[in-house]
Amino acid sequence: MASEGDKEKVRKNFALRISPDLYVALERWAADELRSVNSQIEFLLADAVKKAGRTKRSSEAEE
Repeated sequence: MASEGDKEKVRKNFALRISPDLYVALERWAADELRSVNSQIEFLLADAVKKAGRTKRSSEAEE
């Protein structure tokens, strides 16, 4: 059973269907920044969520 601190380390898996051209662009971008494609996608999504103000508030994160 995972402890509270371990919850942040758990990752969700899901299939992502994108065009081959988009994948190639992400692959090049990831290589430029020394990341895997998966890490690059996660970085971009996290940045977009933050910029959109969609991150959890501290009271929601404690639940």
